Amino acid sequence: MKIYIIWLRQLKRYFRSRSRIIGSIAQPLLFLLAFGFGFGPIYQKAAGENYLQFLAPGIISMSILFTAIFSGIEIIWDRQFGFLKEMLVAPVSRFKVMIGRTLGGATVAFLQGFFVFIISLLVGFRPNFVSLPLAFIFMFLIALLFTALGTAIASLLDDMQGFQLIMNFLIMPIFFLSGALFPLGGLPKILDLVSSLNPLSYGVDGIRATLVNGAHFGLFVDFSALAILTTLFLIMGSYLFSKIEI
Repeated sequence: MKIYIIWLRQLKRYFRSRSRIIGSIAQPLLFLLAFGFGFGPIYQKAAGENYLQFLAPGIISMSILFTAIFSGIEIIWDRQFGFLKEMLVAPVSRFKVMIGRTLGGATVAFLQGFFVFIISLLVGFRPNFVSLPLAFIFMFLIALLFTALGTAIASLLDDMQGFQLIMNFLIMPIFFLSGALFPLGGLPKILDLVSSLNPLSYGVDGIRATLVNGAHFGLFVDFSALAILTTLFLIMGSYLFSKIEI
């Protein structure tokens, strides 16, 4: 019940902020239109495939990544305005507070990805609807993993500007080296290694495998890697959150 209340608070904050919803959809829509239709003819000549079909899973993953990892800033916000202190002195374990916040942030990020999925359908994306439930599982795993990462980093910081700088430093390499915008096959060895160490690569590949049958690592590898990394980040986030000093 306590976890549910914290989870519900995250959702209510999200749905009450219409500007946040619109703003977080605008960037993925721009990527879909600019890259999908701008580079589409070039990609089709080179690979003989529809670039929008390849791109859409990557943009869905991007939307989830950005929303999930920046949810950690709410911890710093609540700390500065005293709400976090009230939560931590309440008769609720810090573990439950962390789980509630993480599940709430992950649900918001998943909904953001779902909205982008709907938009991608409107601009011409044609997925395999039979595997859609499995794709949703991958989307939620991505959301949970990076929400836990954002929580872990925010637990170490008390400055919003510092958090944003660190997040921007992390997000861009994570996104651009995940295979969201280009195929991972045939990359130089160093980039291939970095992409293999990138958690988002397995999320993008899993969504792409389920929606358009285009796996690079393999569906089992994608799911196993995401499940293990999500568990590790949840453990790390729980530990660091338990050490927060108010």
